[in-house]
Amino acid sequence: MALDANTAPMGANLTEWGATFRIWAPLAKSVSVRGTFNSRSDQTLTKSSDGYWFTYVPGVKEGDQYKFFVSGEGSTGYKRDPYARSLTFDPAFPHSNCNVTHPQSFPWHDQGFKPQPFHELVLYQLHVGGFWSTDDAGNDRRRERPGRFLDVLFKLEYLAELGINAVQLLPIQEFSTPRSLGYNGIDLFSPEMDYSVAPNAPDFQRYVDKANQLLAGFRRAPFKQGELDCQTKQLMALVDLCHLFGLAVILDVVYNHAGGDFGDEGIYFLDREVPGDNNRSLYFTDQGWAGGLVFAYWKREVCQFLIDNATFLFNEYHVDGFRFDEVTVIDRYGGWSFLQDLTDTLRFRKSEAPLIAEYWADQRSVVRARSDGGAGFDTAVASGLRQAIRGAVAQATAGRDAHVDFDSVAANLYPGLGFAWRQVQHLENQDVVRLDNTTDRQPRVAALADPSNARSWYARSRSRVANGLLLTAPGIPMVFMGQEFMEDKYWSDSPNFGGTG
Repeated sequence: MALDANTAPMGANLTEWGATFRIWAPLAKSVSVRGTFNSRSDQTLTKSSDGYWFTYVPGVKEGDQYKFFVSGEGSTGYKRDPYARSLTFDPAFPHSNCNVTHPQSFPWHDQGFKPQPFHELVLYQLHVGGFWSTDDAGNDRRRERPGRFLDVLFKLEYLAELGINAVQLLPIQEFSTPRSLGYNGIDLFSPEMDYSVAPNAPDFQRYVDKANQLLAGFRRAPFKQGELDCQTKQLMALVDLCHLFGLAVILDVVYNHAGGDFGDEGIYFLDREVPGDNNRSLYFTDQGWAGGLVFAYWKREVCQFLIDNATFLFNEYHVDGFRFDEVTVIDRYGGWSFLQDLTDTLRFRKSEAPLIAEYWADQRSVVRARSDGGAGFDTAVASGLRQAIRGAVAQATAGRDAHVDFDSVAANLYPGLGFAWRQVQHLENQDVVRLDNTTDRQPRVAALADPSNARSWYARSRSRVANGLLLTAPGIPMVFMGQEFMEDKYWSDSPNFGGTG
Protein backbone atom coordinates (compact mmCIF):
# COMPACT_ATOMS: atom_id res chain seq x y z
CA MET A 1 0.00 0.00 0.00
CA ALA A 2 1.32 3.43 -0.93
CA LEU A 3 1.80 5.73 2.05
CA ASP A 4 0.29 9.20 2.11
CA ALA A 5 -0.76 11.95 4.55
CA ASN A 6 -3.56 9.75 5.87
CA THR A 7 -1.73 6.44 6.27
CA ALA A 8 1.97 7.11 6.94
CA PRO A 9 3.32 6.89 10.49
CA MET A 10 3.96 10.19 12.23
CA GLY A 11 7.40 11.77 12.29
CA ALA A 12 10.38 10.49 10.30
CA ASN A 13 10.37 6.78 9.46
CA LEU A 14 12.92 4.94 7.38
CA THR A 15 11.86 2.76 4.49
CA GLU A 16 13.95 0.57 2.21
CA TRP A 17 15.05 3.44 -0.02
CA GLY A 18 14.52 6.58 2.05
CA ALA A 19 12.12 7.95 4.67
CA THR A 20 8.59 9.23 5.05
CA PHE A 21 7.88 12.47 6.93
CA ARG A 22 4.48 13.32 8.43
CA ILE A 23 3.38 16.13 10.76
CA TRP A 24 0.10 17.62 11.98
CA ALA A 25 -0.17 21.37 11.33
CA PRO A 26 -3.79 22.16 10.32
CA LEU A 27 -3.41 25.96 10.21
CA ALA A 28 -0.14 26.02 8.29
CA LYS A 29 0.01 27.54 4.82
CA SER A 30 2.98 25.39 3.86
CA VAL A 31 5.33 22.82 5.45
CA SER A 32 8.69 21.64 4.17
CA VAL A 33 11.41 19.40 5.52
CA ARG A 34 15.06 20.42 5.50
CA GLY A 35 17.88 18.07 6.37
CA THR A 36 21.37 16.79 5.78
CA PHE A 37 19.90 14.48 3.13
CA ASN A 38 18.81 17.35 0.85
CA SER A 39 21.58 19.88 1.57
CA ARG A 40 19.14 21.68 3.86
CA SER A 41 16.98 22.77 0.95
CA ASP A 42 13.19 22.67 1.03
CA GLN A 43 11.19 19.58 0.21
CA THR A 44 7.54 20.53 0.34
CA LEU A 45 5.00 18.32 2.09
CA THR A 46 1.49 17.71 0.77
CA LYS A 47 -1.47 18.55 3.01
CA SER A 48 -4.46 16.28 3.63
CA SER A 49 -7.99 17.50 4.30
CA ASP A 50 -7.61 16.97 8.05
CA GLY A 51 -4.40 18.97 8.47
CA TYR A 52 -1.68 16.32 8.15
CA TRP A 53 1.32 16.98 5.92
CA PHE A 54 3.35 14.24 4.21
CA THR A 55 6.27 13.61 1.88
CA TYR A 56 8.67 10.86 0.94
CA VAL A 57 12.37 11.64 0.58
CA PRO A 58 14.66 9.09 -1.13
CA GLY A 59 18.16 8.47 0.14
CA VAL A 60 17.56 9.27 3.83
CA LYS A 61 19.55 7.07 6.20
CA GLU A 62 20.00 6.50 9.91
CA GLY A 63 21.79 9.42 11.57
CA ASP A 64 20.58 12.06 9.14
CA GLN A 65 19.32 15.30 10.70
CA TYR A 66 16.19 17.26 9.87
CA LYS A 67 13.71 19.94 10.88
CA PHE A 68 10.37 21.07 9.57
CA PHE A 69 9.90 24.60 8.28
CA VAL A 70 6.32 25.66 9.01
CA SER A 71 4.71 28.77 7.55
CA GLY A 72 1.48 29.48 9.38
CA GLU A 73 -1.00 32.02 10.68
CA GLY A 74 0.66 32.55 14.03
CA SER A 75 4.26 31.51 13.51
CA THR A 76 6.76 30.80 10.77
CA GLY A 77 10.13 29.16 11.12
CA TYR A 78 12.04 25.99 11.91
CA LYS A 79 10.20 23.55 14.18
CA ARG A 80 11.30 20.33 15.83
CA ASP A 81 9.28 17.27 14.98
CA PRO A 82 6.97 16.48 17.96
CA TYR A 83 7.57 12.79 17.12
CA ALA A 84 11.38 13.10 16.87
CA ARG A 85 13.02 10.04 18.37
CA SER A 86 16.15 11.95 19.37
CA LEU A 87 17.74 15.40 19.19
CA THR A 88 21.25 16.57 18.38
CA PHE A 89 23.89 17.89 20.77
CA ASP A 90 25.24 20.04 17.94
CA PRO A 91 23.40 22.25 17.18
CA ALA A 92 22.62 22.45 20.87
CA PHE A 93 19.20 22.78 22.47
CA PRO A 94 16.94 24.74 21.96
CA HIS A 95 18.11 24.83 18.34
CA SER A 96 18.76 21.10 18.11
CA ASN A 97 18.02 19.25 14.93
CA CYS A 98 16.03 16.02 14.96
CA ASN A 99 17.80 12.73 14.25
CA VAL A 100 16.49 10.08 11.91
CA THR A 101 16.81 6.81 13.81
CA HIS A 102 16.44 3.14 12.94
CA PRO A 103 15.14 1.35 16.05
CA GLN A 104 15.26 -2.06 14.36
CA SER A 105 19.05 -1.82 14.24
CA PHE A 106 19.37 -2.30 18.01
CA PRO A 107 20.39 -5.90 18.89
CA TRP A 108 17.94 -6.84 21.66
CA HIS A 109 18.92 -9.73 23.94
CA ASP A 110 15.73 -9.90 26.05
CA GLN A 111 13.70 -12.35 24.02
CA GLY A 112 11.37 -14.33 26.26
CA PHE A 113 11.46 -11.92 29.20
CA LYS A 114 8.20 -11.70 31.13
CA PRO A 115 7.65 -9.35 34.07
CA GLN A 116 6.26 -10.62 37.34
CA PRO A 117 2.46 -10.60 37.68
CA PHE A 118 0.97 -7.57 39.40
CA HIS A 119 0.58 -9.21 42.81
CA GLU A 120 4.28 -10.13 42.93
CA LEU A 121 5.76 -6.80 41.85
CA VAL A 122 8.25 -5.01 44.11
CA LEU A 123 9.15 -1.59 42.68
CA TYR A 124 12.35 0.40 43.11
CA GLN A 125 11.93 4.07 42.18
CA LEU A 126 15.05 5.82 40.92
CA HIS A 127 16.08 9.03 39.22
CA VAL A 128 18.65 8.36 36.51
CA GLY A 129 20.41 11.70 36.99
CA GLY A 130 20.67 11.36 40.76
CA PHE A 131 21.04 7.60 41.26
CA TRP A 132 24.66 6.68 40.59
CA SER A 133 27.72 7.82 38.67
CA THR A 134 31.39 7.22 39.47
CA ASP A 135 34.61 7.19 37.49
CA ASP A 136 37.21 4.41 37.39
CA ALA A 137 38.71 5.64 40.65
CA GLY A 138 35.36 5.51 42.43
CA ASN A 139 34.89 9.29 42.53
CA ASP A 140 31.30 10.51 42.50
CA ARG A 141 30.62 12.40 39.26
CA ARG A 142 27.07 13.58 39.99
CA ARG A 143 28.07 17.07 41.12
CA GLU A 144 29.74 17.65 37.74
CA ARG A 145 26.97 16.21 35.58
CA PRO A 146 23.83 14.09 35.91
CA GLY A 147 24.03 10.33 36.04
CA ARG A 148 23.49 8.53 32.76
CA PHE A 149 21.44 5.62 31.48
CA LEU A 150 24.59 3.54 31.24
CA ASP A 151 25.66 4.46 34.78
CA VAL A 152 22.75 2.37 36.04
CA LEU A 153 24.42 -0.70 34.51
CA PHE A 154 27.04 -0.57 37.27
CA LYS A 155 24.31 -1.17 39.88
CA LEU A 156 22.17 -3.80 38.16
CA GLU A 157 23.72 -6.69 40.09
CA TYR A 158 23.10 -4.76 43.31
CA LEU A 159 19.47 -4.07 42.39
CA ALA A 160 18.84 -7.70 41.49
CA GLU A 161 20.34 -8.85 44.80
CA LEU A 162 18.00 -6.52 46.71
CA GLY A 163 15.07 -8.72 45.76
CA ILE A 164 13.15 -6.07 43.83
CA ASN A 165 11.84 -7.15 40.43
CA ALA A 166 11.00 -3.83 38.74
CA VAL A 167 12.70 -0.46 38.45
CA GLN A 168 10.47 2.59 38.13
CA LEU A 169 12.37 5.37 36.41
CA LEU A 170 11.41 8.96 37.01
CA PRO A 171 10.64 10.73 33.71
CA ILE A 172 13.41 10.33 31.14
CA GLN A 173 11.87 12.25 28.25
CA GLU A 174 13.73 15.31 26.98
CA PHE A 175 13.58 18.39 29.20
CA SER A 176 15.19 21.74 28.55
CA THR A 177 17.79 21.85 31.34
CA PRO A 178 20.68 19.49 32.16
CA ARG A 179 19.07 18.64 35.52
CA SER A 180 15.45 18.19 36.48
CA LEU A 181 13.09 15.83 38.26
CA GLY A 182 11.83 15.17 34.73
CA TYR A 183 8.27 16.41 35.10
CA ASN A 184 8.86 19.26 32.64
CA GLY A 185 9.37 17.16 29.53
CA ILE A 186 9.11 18.91 26.17
CA ASP A 187 10.09 16.41 23.45
CA LEU A 188 8.22 13.32 24.55
CA PHE A 189 9.58 10.84 21.99
CA SER A 190 13.24 11.71 22.64
CA PRO A 191 15.23 10.42 25.65
CA GLU A 192 16.95 13.08 27.76
CA MET A 193 20.22 14.01 26.04
CA ASP A 194 22.10 14.68 29.27
CA TYR A 195 21.47 11.09 30.37
CA SER A 196 23.62 9.81 27.52
CA VAL A 197 27.34 9.73 26.81
CA ALA A 198 28.78 10.73 23.44
CA PRO A 199 30.75 8.03 21.59
CA ASN A 200 33.78 10.36 21.39
CA ALA A 201 33.82 10.98 25.16
CA PRO A 202 36.92 9.73 27.02
CA ASP A 203 34.86 7.42 29.23
CA PHE A 204 32.57 6.00 26.52
CA GLN A 205 34.52 2.75 26.15
CA ARG A 206 34.24 2.12 29.89
CA TYR A 207 30.46 1.94 29.50
CA VAL A 208 30.67 -0.35 26.48
CA ASP A 209 33.00 -2.65 28.40
CA LYS A 210 30.61 -2.79 31.35
CA ALA A 211 27.64 -3.56 29.13
CA ASN A 212 29.55 -6.34 27.38
CA GLN A 213 30.80 -7.75 30.69
CA LEU A 214 27.19 -8.06 31.84
CA LEU A 215 26.13 -9.61 28.53
CA ALA A 216 28.95 -12.15 28.78
CA GLY A 217 27.61 -13.23 32.16
CA PHE A 218 24.39 -14.24 30.42
CA ARG A 219 26.24 -15.73 27.42
CA ARG A 220 24.84 -13.10 25.11
CA ALA A 221 26.61 -11.54 22.14
CA PRO A 222 28.45 -8.27 22.91
CA PHE A 223 27.48 -4.86 21.59
CA LYS A 224 29.41 -3.99 18.46
CA GLN A 225 30.80 -0.65 17.35
CA GLY A 226 27.98 1.83 16.73
CA GLU A 227 25.35 -0.11 18.68
CA LEU A 228 25.52 2.17 21.75
CA ASP A 229 26.38 5.46 20.10
CA CYS A 230 23.29 7.57 20.86
CA GLN A 231 20.77 8.27 23.62
CA THR A 232 18.11 6.02 22.07
CA LYS A 233 20.34 2.96 21.99
CA GLN A 234 21.73 3.66 25.45
CA LEU A 235 18.24 3.71 26.94
CA MET A 236 17.44 0.55 25.00
CA ALA A 237 20.58 -1.08 26.42
CA LEU A 238 19.49 -0.20 29.96
CA VAL A 239 16.07 -1.80 29.42
CA ASP A 240 17.64 -4.78 27.67
CA LEU A 241 20.05 -5.52 30.50
CA CYS A 242 17.44 -4.92 33.19
CA HIS A 243 15.39 -7.64 31.53
CA LEU A 244 18.34 -10.05 31.55
CA PHE A 245 18.57 -9.48 35.31
CA GLY A 246 14.86 -10.23 35.68
CA LEU A 247 13.93 -6.60 36.29
CA ALA A 248 10.90 -5.05 34.62
CA VAL A 249 11.16 -1.37 33.62
CA ILE A 250 8.28 0.95 34.51
CA LEU A 251 8.44 4.49 33.10
CA ASP A 252 6.95 7.53 34.80
CA VAL A 253 5.21 9.51 32.04
CA VAL A 254 3.68 12.98 32.18
CA TYR A 255 0.58 13.45 30.04
CA ASN A 256 -1.11 16.16 32.13
CA HIS A 257 1.12 19.00 30.89
CA ALA A 258 4.40 19.70 29.16
CA GLY A 259 7.28 21.85 30.38
CA GLY A 260 7.20 25.56 29.83
CA ASP A 261 10.63 26.20 28.27
CA PHE A 262 10.29 25.09 24.67
CA GLY A 263 11.93 27.85 22.71
CA ASP A 264 10.29 28.97 19.49
CA GLU A 265 11.07 25.65 17.78
CA GLY A 266 9.08 23.46 20.19
CA ILE A 267 5.49 22.28 19.96
CA TYR A 268 4.12 25.25 21.94
CA PHE A 269 4.76 27.33 18.82
CA LEU A 270 4.48 24.69 16.12
CA ASP A 271 1.30 26.03 14.52
CA ARG A 272 0.00 28.93 16.60
CA GLU A 273 -3.39 30.45 15.85
CA VAL A 274 -2.38 34.05 16.63
CA PRO A 275 1.05 35.69 16.20
CA GLY A 276 2.85 36.12 19.50
CA ASP A 277 0.06 34.54 21.56
CA ASN A 278 1.59 31.79 23.67
CA ASN A 279 -1.83 30.68 24.90
CA ARG A 280 -3.29 29.92 21.46
CA SER A 281 -1.22 26.79 20.98
CA LEU A 282 -2.08 23.82 18.80
CA TYR A 283 -1.44 21.13 21.41
CA PHE A 284 -2.36 22.94 24.64
CA THR A 285 -5.03 24.77 26.58
CA ASP A 286 -4.39 28.17 28.14
CA GLN A 287 -4.42 26.55 31.60
CA GLY A 288 -1.15 26.32 33.47
CA TRP A 289 0.09 23.42 35.56
CA ALA A 290 3.49 22.89 37.21
CA GLY A 291 5.16 25.54 35.08
CA GLY A 292 3.71 24.38 31.75
CA LEU A 293 0.39 24.19 29.95
CA VAL A 294 -2.23 21.43 30.12
CA PHE A 295 -2.79 19.40 26.96
CA ALA A 296 -5.95 20.03 24.91
CA TYR A 297 -7.81 16.77 25.52
CA TRP A 298 -10.80 17.74 23.39
CA LYS A 299 -8.66 17.41 20.26
CA ARG A 300 -8.45 13.84 19.00
CA GLU A 301 -5.07 14.57 17.39
CA VAL A 302 -3.59 15.64 20.75
CA CYS A 303 -4.99 12.56 22.48
CA GLN A 304 -3.60 10.38 19.70
CA PHE A 305 -0.18 12.04 20.08
CA LEU A 306 -0.07 11.01 23.76
CA ILE A 307 -1.39 7.51 23.09
CA ASP A 308 1.15 7.14 20.28
CA ASN A 309 3.88 8.10 22.75
CA ALA A 310 2.97 5.34 25.18
CA THR A 311 2.64 2.66 22.50
CA PHE A 312 5.94 3.84 21.00
CA LEU A 313 7.65 3.22 24.36
CA PHE A 314 6.15 -0.27 24.42
CA ASN A 315 7.17 -1.08 20.87
CA GLU A 316 10.58 0.53 20.49
CA TYR A 317 11.92 0.49 24.06
CA HIS A 318 10.34 -2.75 25.34
CA VAL A 319 9.17 -1.03 28.54
CA ASP A 320 6.94 -3.10 30.80
CA GLY A 321 4.47 -0.58 32.19
CA PHE A 322 3.81 2.99 33.20
CA ARG A 323 3.19 5.21 36.18
CA PHE A 324 1.06 8.15 34.97
CA ASP A 325 1.76 11.43 36.71
CA GLU A 326 -1.14 13.43 38.20
CA VAL A 327 -4.00 11.78 36.38
CA THR A 328 -6.17 13.98 38.62
CA VAL A 329 -5.16 16.98 36.49
CA ILE A 330 -6.09 15.18 33.27
CA ASP A 331 -9.53 14.42 34.71
CA ARG A 332 -9.94 18.00 35.96
CA TYR A 333 -9.37 19.41 32.48
CA GLY A 334 -11.74 17.12 30.63
CA GLY A 335 -9.49 14.17 29.82
CA TRP A 336 -11.53 11.27 31.23
CA SER A 337 -12.42 9.81 27.83
CA PHE A 338 -8.77 10.24 26.79
CA LEU A 339 -7.72 8.17 29.83
CA GLN A 340 -10.21 5.46 28.83
CA ASP A 341 -8.87 5.38 25.28
CA LEU A 342 -5.31 5.35 26.59
CA THR A 343 -5.80 2.38 28.93
CA ASP A 344 -7.88 0.47 26.36
CA THR A 345 -5.13 0.86 23.76
CA LEU A 346 -2.28 -0.05 26.08
CA ARG A 347 -4.08 -3.07 27.49
CA PHE A 348 -4.75 -4.29 23.95
CA ARG A 349 -1.07 -3.83 23.07
CA LYS A 350 0.41 -5.39 26.23
CA SER A 351 -2.14 -6.79 28.66
CA GLU A 352 0.49 -7.83 31.21
CA ALA A 353 1.81 -4.25 31.61
CA PRO A 354 0.83 -2.51 34.88
CA LEU A 355 -0.86 0.86 34.32
CA ILE A 356 -0.41 2.87 37.53
CA ALA A 357 -2.33 6.08 38.11
CA GLU A 358 -1.39 8.90 40.45
CA TYR A 359 -4.93 10.02 41.20
CA TRP A 360 -5.99 11.95 44.28
CA ALA A 361 -9.78 11.92 43.93
CA ASP A 362 -12.01 8.83 44.20
CA GLN A 363 -9.48 6.12 43.39
CA ARG A 364 -12.18 3.51 42.93
CA SER A 365 -13.24 5.30 39.76
CA VAL A 366 -9.78 5.42 38.23
CA VAL A 367 -9.28 1.62 38.53
CA ARG A 368 -12.85 0.77 37.55
CA ALA A 369 -13.33 -0.74 34.10
CA ARG A 370 -14.38 1.53 31.26
CA SER A 371 -17.59 -0.47 30.85
CA ASP A 372 -18.51 0.70 34.38
CA GLY A 373 -17.57 4.33 33.70
CA GLY A 374 -14.05 4.04 35.10
CA ALA A 375 -10.73 5.10 33.62
CA GLY A 376 -9.47 1.54 33.36
CA PHE A 377 -6.15 1.72 35.23
CA ASP A 378 -4.85 -1.37 36.99
CA THR A 379 -3.66 0.26 40.19
CA ALA A 380 -3.34 3.63 41.93
CA VAL A 381 -0.63 5.22 44.06
CA ALA A 382 -1.83 5.19 47.67
CA SER A 383 -0.87 7.43 50.59
CA GLY A 384 -2.92 6.15 53.54
CA LEU A 385 -0.53 3.42 54.67
CA ARG A 386 2.45 5.73 54.21
CA GLN A 387 0.90 8.34 56.48
CA ALA A 388 -0.18 5.75 59.07
CA ILE A 389 3.24 4.06 59.31
CA ARG A 390 5.06 7.37 59.37
CA GLY A 391 2.73 8.58 62.09
CA ALA A 392 3.43 5.49 64.20
CA VAL A 393 7.21 5.82 63.74
CA ALA A 394 7.13 9.48 64.73
CA GLN A 395 5.04 8.70 67.82
CA ALA A 396 7.50 5.98 68.86
CA THR A 397 10.30 8.56 69.16
CA ALA A 398 8.60 9.94 72.30
CA GLY A 399 9.94 6.99 74.26
CA ARG A 400 8.78 4.07 76.35
CA ASP A 401 5.44 5.51 77.41
CA ALA A 402 4.47 6.94 74.03
CA HIS A 403 1.09 6.17 72.54
CA VAL A 404 1.62 4.59 69.12
CA ASP A 405 -1.46 4.50 66.91
CA PHE A 406 -1.38 1.06 65.33
CA ASP A 407 -5.13 1.19 64.78
CA SER A 408 -4.53 3.54 61.85
CA VAL A 409 -1.85 1.22 60.49
CA ALA A 410 -4.21 -1.75 60.78
CA ALA A 411 -7.04 0.11 59.07
CA ASN A 412 -4.81 0.97 56.10
CA LEU A 413 -3.65 -2.62 55.70
CA TYR A 414 -7.10 -3.53 54.41
CA PRO A 415 -7.20 -3.42 50.59
CA GLY A 416 -9.40 -0.48 49.72
CA LEU A 417 -9.81 -1.00 45.99
CA GLY A 418 -10.56 -4.72 45.71
CA PHE A 419 -7.54 -6.85 44.93
CA ALA A 420 -4.51 -5.96 47.03
CA TRP A 421 -2.42 -5.11 43.95
CA ARG A 422 -4.84 -2.29 43.12
CA GLN A 423 -2.71 0.01 45.32
CA VAL A 424 0.98 0.92 45.17
CA GLN A 425 2.21 1.38 48.74
CA HIS A 426 5.30 3.33 49.75
CA LEU A 427 6.96 5.23 52.61
CA GLU A 428 9.11 7.57 50.53
CA ASN A 429 8.87 8.89 46.99
CA GLN A 430 10.52 11.41 44.70
CA ASP A 431 8.39 14.26 45.99
CA VAL A 432 7.87 13.90 49.73
CA VAL A 433 11.61 13.49 50.50
CA ARG A 434 12.83 16.04 47.94
CA LEU A 435 15.11 18.76 49.33
CA ASP A 436 13.50 21.65 47.46
CA ASN A 437 9.92 20.63 48.28
CA THR A 438 8.95 23.64 50.38
CA THR A 439 5.28 22.77 50.88
CA ASP A 440 4.96 19.26 52.33
CA ARG A 441 8.47 17.80 52.57
CA GLN A 442 8.82 14.89 55.00
CA PRO A 443 11.93 13.35 56.58
CA ARG A 444 13.37 10.15 55.23
CA VAL A 445 12.39 7.13 57.30
CA ALA A 446 15.72 6.80 59.10
CA ALA A 447 15.70 10.48 60.14
CA LEU A 448 12.06 10.23 61.17
CA ALA A 449 12.80 7.17 63.30
CA ASP A 450 15.37 9.04 65.41
CA PRO A 451 15.74 12.75 64.60
CA SER A 452 18.78 13.03 66.88
CA ASN A 453 20.78 10.18 65.31
CA ALA A 454 19.64 8.44 62.13
CA ARG A 455 22.21 5.68 62.72
CA SER A 456 21.22 4.81 66.29
CA TRP A 457 19.80 1.46 67.36
CA TYR A 458 16.39 3.11 67.66
CA ALA A 459 16.57 4.51 64.15
CA ARG A 460 17.60 1.16 62.71
CA SER A 461 15.01 -0.79 64.67
CA ARG A 462 12.10 1.50 63.83
CA SER A 463 13.16 1.69 60.17
CA ARG A 464 13.20 -2.10 59.94
CA VAL A 465 9.69 -2.28 61.37
CA ALA A 466 8.45 0.40 58.96
CA ASN A 467 10.02 -1.25 55.92
CA GLY A 468 8.88 -4.67 57.07
CA LEU A 469 5.29 -3.42 57.23
CA LEU A 470 5.63 -1.91 53.75
CA LEU A 471 7.04 -5.06 52.16
CA THR A 472 4.51 -7.43 53.72
CA ALA A 473 1.41 -5.24 53.52
CA PRO A 474 -1.26 -5.92 50.90
CA GLY A 475 -0.45 -4.00 47.75
CA ILE A 476 2.50 -3.41 45.41
CA PRO A 477 5.40 -2.11 47.55
CA MET A 478 7.63 0.64 46.19
CA VAL A 479 11.03 1.55 47.66
CA PHE A 480 12.63 4.91 46.84
CA MET A 481 16.36 4.88 46.05
CA GLY A 482 18.47 4.93 49.21
CA GLN A 483 15.65 3.78 51.47
CA GLU A 484 17.11 0.26 51.52
CA PHE A 485 20.31 1.41 53.28
CA MET A 486 18.60 3.97 55.55
CA GLU A 487 19.55 7.12 53.66
CA ASP A 488 18.70 9.94 56.05
CA LYS A 489 19.33 12.97 53.82
CA TYR A 490 16.81 14.60 51.53
CA TRP A 491 17.51 14.02 47.88
CA SER A 492 17.86 16.47 45.02
CA ASP A 493 18.25 16.22 41.26
CA SER A 494 20.68 19.15 41.39
CA PRO A 495 23.83 19.91 43.45
CA ASN A 496 22.68 23.54 43.52
CA PHE A 497 20.23 22.52 46.23
CA GLY A 498 22.94 20.86 48.30
CA GLY A 499 21.22 17.47 48.50
CA THR A 500 22.41 13.97 47.80
CA GLY A 501 21.56 11.76 44.88
